[in-house]
Amino acid sequence: MREAYQVELGQLADELANMCAMAGTAMELATRALLEADLGLAEQVIGDDAKIDDARSACEEHAYALLALQAPVATDLRTVLAAIHAAESLERMGDLALHVAKAARRRHPNPVLPEQVRPYFAEMGRVAVELARSAESVILNQDVEKARSLEEADDEMDDLHRHLFSVIMEKDWPHGVAAAVDVTLLGRFYERFADHAVSVAKRVVFVVTGRMPGYADDDEL
Repeated sequence: MREAYQVELGQLADELANMCAMAGTAMELATRALLEADLGLAEQVIGDDAKIDDARSACEEHAYALLALQAPVATDLRTVLAAIHAAESLERMGDLALHVAKAARRRHPNPVLPEQVRPYFAEMGRVAVELARSAESVILNQDVEKARSLEEADDEMDDLHRHLFSVIMEKDWPHGVAAAVDVTLLGRFYERFADHAVSVAKRVVFVVTGRMPGYADDDEL
């Protein structure tokens, strides 16, 4: 019975890792759609979002079944509860990629981004996808050190986001209010995507250590 239960927990981790991969791919394609004004890619991301929603539902149903039927304790209980929280974050990551794709579709055939800020979004897209891939690895391997390293990539995203905002706020911004609003919203989507990826990694640290990173009395985490 115990061995079968561990197999179930492993399958739950695989489901979460697959959601990570799906969210990362969605953001990768959405970023390309944004930078290249590619309507086909935007439509692909929009159409595939339902798959991420379905994956969350399946993951949560699996987790609740394990809670109801197995009454897990200690590490096993933390694993199941963390999976429920992580699935929510991963679905949100998919939604944020969806928002990027919808912005690209809304302005098509015109580009959404002024040339001045395109390099920022290319880099933010790279960091976002890297974070999703790293979170996938953390889930599969329960790698606490790698989970902690995601904070550094998130800091990089935050720096890009702050710099982007400073560009928009410059007095000589020549692209008008509509472009500024688009850029502001899109920058926020990338920043939040990164935050959710870090949240997923923190859930893995909680599973392994029993402590949630970020508490004031937790010097190491």
